[in-house]
Amino acid sequence: MNDFSAAFAMAAQLVLSFDPELVEIVLLSLYVSLSSVALAALFGLPLGATIGMLRFPGRRAVIVMMNALMGLPPVVVGLVVYMLLSRAGPLGEFGLLFTPTAMIIAQFILVAPIVSALSRQVVEDLHEEYGEHLRSLDAGPLDSAATLLWDGRFRLLTAVLAGFGRAIAEVGAVLIVGGNILHHTRVMTTTIALETSKGNLALALALGMILIVLAAAVNAAASILAGVAERQHG
Repeated sequence: MNDFSAAFAMAAQLVLSFDPELVEIVLLSLYVSLSSVALAALFGLPLGATIGMLRFPGRRAVIVMMNALMGLPPVVVGLVVYMLLSRAGPLGEFGLLFTPTAMIIAQFILVAPIVSALSRQVVEDLHEEYGEHLRSLDAGPLDSAATLLWDGRFRLLTAVLAGFGRAIAEVGAVLIVGGNILHHTRVMTTTIALETSKGNLALALALGMILIVLAAAVNAAASILAGVAERQHG
């Protein structure tokens, strides 16, 4: 109980004083997570729309693979990205290891399957509903995809927010490729892991509570958007 009391007191003190180190860690966490989710949306939404609309041999296997990739182990992703970006790796010459860019790449690999798989389901449902109407209008694949993505924007935004929830809570992959370097790659989750290993449970719990607040805010936004989408589409 003493740890929890100290955590609440420290969290309040850190937040109310706008502790510079805490602000830096939170801002970097948001920068890395929002960047990876934006890239995942640019990649995953068109991919999900394409798979949702088209019918081709092996489509079921592709869908199964997309769904399976949603459960990628973060430490495995971190290890693969580490090997790619290390000096001996094929991308080592770019010097990206232990930088925020490496963390964004790792989170993108984790989030993109979530966005593409969830958007595929949304677009497939809409295509079943509006496909015949689109064909009657002689809409091409690109026009149909753009129309369905726009019509399902609220539900698709919920899918993107689900990806953000995965990214902001990620620790294993970003710890491996980021290195948890102070003032450079230290984010909330890696700081929690570090402070826990040092026995500084109060600070770790304080950061954990701030992370929970952010995650709750994302879930609240997703619930609100889902309600708006339900009213929009009946």
